[in-house]
Amino acid sequence: MTSEPLVLAVDDEAGILRLIKLELAAQGFRVVTATNGEEALKLAEEQRPDILLLDVIMPEMTGYEVMRKVREQSAAPIILVTARDSDADKVRGLELGADDYIAKPFSPDELAARVRAVLRRSTGANNTQRLVRAGNVDIDLERRLVTRDGEFVALTRTEWLLLQHLAANVGKVMMNAELLSKVWGPEYRDDVQYLRVWVSRLRAKLEVEPAEPAIIKTRPGIGYYLDGEAMSTTEAAGAPS
Repeated sequence: MTSEPLVLAVDDEAGILRLIKLELAAQGFRVVTATNGEEALKLAEEQRPDILLLDVIMPEMTGYEVMRKVREQSAAPIILVTARDSDADKVRGLELGADDYIAKPFSPDELAARVRAVLRRSTGANNTQRLVRAGNVDIDLERRLVTRDGEFVALTRTEWLLLQHLAANVGKVMMNAELLSKVWGPEYRDDVQYLRVWVSRLRAKLEVEPAEPAIIKTRPGIGYYLDGEAMSTTEAAGAPS
């Protein structure tokens, strides 16, 4: 079985797909391609790619629509690739669930670097430890599920992305700028107040006493960390509820 990451590239421009496939294959990735949303969804289900490169502007089904549907069946990271380069478009894409955003025309080297960076971030936790327990909260990183005292906790997309990065690095302090860049994009890396607001929202849903957090803890002036432990599926099944 090959260990090279599998990339699903989706674009209605054949030339773009050829460029992506040639560059990423030369860098050691396996690449499958789709020219429309329906084909992309079929391949995502059949091939289970490690990451998707998804064009936003496509006929019949936009990249945003494809991303929403992919998120219903897969936790694979998604990079939006599009001619739209405004801050508003970037923010919208990230809010809707993209892990990164790259504008056309792009450098092939930059594209490959982005793919590697997103894959590194998304595999921050060991594959055998995709369950994280923090107090009375269980976080399933594979299925993207959060429970508190056994009850499902509904999170917004942004809340999940923030919690995901903390849980994938459980016990490790994540710097403010790092969290802001990963969840909202590099343009937000200095907006610490923005991060505080979203951490407060997460605490309100997860903590017994949000004013005295025991799960998401602060290192003043540095960042935040999730106080818990990563568990294998076997450990989680055998642990008392």
